[in-house]
Amino acid sequence: MAATDIAVSRAREGQRESAMPVILIAVLFGVAHMLTNGQYGFHRDEWQFLSDAQHLDWGFVPYPPLTAALEHVGLAMFGLSLVGLRLFSVLAQTLVILAAGLMARDLGGGRRAQVFAALAVALSPLPMFEATEFQYSSFDLLWWVLIAWCVIRLRRDDEPRWWLAIGAVAGLALQTKYAIAFELAGVLAGVLLTDARRYVMNRWFWAGGAVALLIVAPNLVWLIRHDFVSYHFLQGIHARDVHQGRAEGFLRDQFLLNANLFAAPVWLAGLYACFKSRRYRMLAWMYVVPLLLFMVAQGRFYYTCGAYPMLLAMGSVVGERWLHTLRPAWRTGIATLMFAGVLAIGGYAALRIVPIASSGPLRDFALRNNGDLREEIGWDELVAQVAAIRDALPAEQRAQVQIAVGNYGEYGALALLGPQYHLPTPITTINSGWLRGYPQTPPTTLIVLGNSRERADELFTGCRLAGHTRNALGVDNEETRDHPDIFVCGPTRKPWGDLWKLGPEFG
Repeated sequence: MAATDIAVSRAREGQRESAMPVILIAVLFGVAHMLTNGQYGFHRDEWQFLSDAQHLDWGFVPYPPLTAALEHVGLAMFGLSLVGLRLFSVLAQTLVILAAGLMARDLGGGRRAQVFAALAVALSPLPMFEATEFQYSSFDLLWWVLIAWCVIRLRRDDEPRWWLAIGAVAGLALQTKYAIAFELAGVLAGVLLTDARRYVMNRWFWAGGAVALLIVAPNLVWLIRHDFVSYHFLQGIHARDVHQGRAEGFLRDQFLLNANLFAAPVWLAGLYACFKSRRYRMLAWMYVVPLLLFMVAQGRFYYTCGAYPMLLAMGSVVGERWLHTLRPAWRTGIATLMFAGVLAIGGYAALRIVPIASSGPLRDFALRNNGDLREEIGWDELVAQVAAIRDALPAEQRAQVQIAVGNYGEYGALALLGPQYHLPTPITTINSGWLRGYPQTPPTTLIVLGNSRERADELFTGCRLAGHTRNALGVDNEETRDHPDIFVCGPTRKPWGDLWKLGPEFG
């Protein structure tokens, strides 16, 4: 019997093992995130999804429609609940952990391999972070992993009908984040550069492509109708990220953040095993091609995070088989060391990433080391401050005051929290706020925030300083550091229509 046939036989035998340990690990991590996700407030990015969720469409300036649609469902189910609205992200990462363990099982791994793969993914910094906030990257990671899992089943069973599942997941992924195209390039390269190229002549391969195209078609129509504004957004944001150095450390952070550092030998062994395996070589190209493309394009490190669960699954299987060649004492010692190391690294990462405590030294440690947590602080106070400034205006100004904001976090916070203070919907040219237009009756008084004094004077007349953005914890974040001043201004210097012709601005 050929080696590949033996591997497939082992994989099918492994399916008789209960998946309960992996399910338990995934559920426990999901529960842990649910218990800690209500500590602070919404992140700046979450406010953008929340505001877009109130204006459902087949596309938005920064991203495709699926994430905002999920947030719309969440708002209907839970209202403005941190734990409730982040439930979808928690479920996504729970499925990622589960899929990692099941991929190890499908590759022929026993219980030790399955548990290690699930734990290594659950205790990796990026997957851990993706469960703490509602981000489109949370679902992007899930789609990467599900595509890899489908490819494993495709290659293990040589069942071309799996292309339908791959196409369906690819369509959902393209409705979530356009960068998934880099993984799909890896899938295509894996087909053409291995013996999987025979699938190109199979009707199921093309049926899968048709399913993906059918799912993504509404967004394609939206992009055409809006002059591919999302493409221009991605160009602008990429140029900003490169200029600000956000693309630096790409290779370093593949080890430090995308996967648990102590598990690096495991996923490297998994990559080597994929290249050595004729049956699963396609998985290796699914990692290498996106990695190289993002390196050349100067992408950010987390864009490739979704490739590591499949490598950890394969590496866990290879490692388990290697352990069986050792004496029992060595086998136990090395396995204990690996599990302990992954737990230690994961525990340290959790202290920095997960909002474990709402007060005390653990909270202070997390806020010092995690800029994303700092961006969750102070939004309620910002909206209350704007309301207080409005209330201090003379009656004739209060009656027609409008609010102009300079970033999407301010827009979302005021759009969602403002109604309790009877504040008007804010105005902005940033991202999808630009699509919502400007008031037909030009306001004569505006509260302006998210802009420097120079920018406010450039856009509006008669600006005066009216307040500052602060938070009770004294946390230094973008709102308190980069644009803390709030102004009261008169009318715009140019007609609103002329300002809108210059948009949208990207942020």
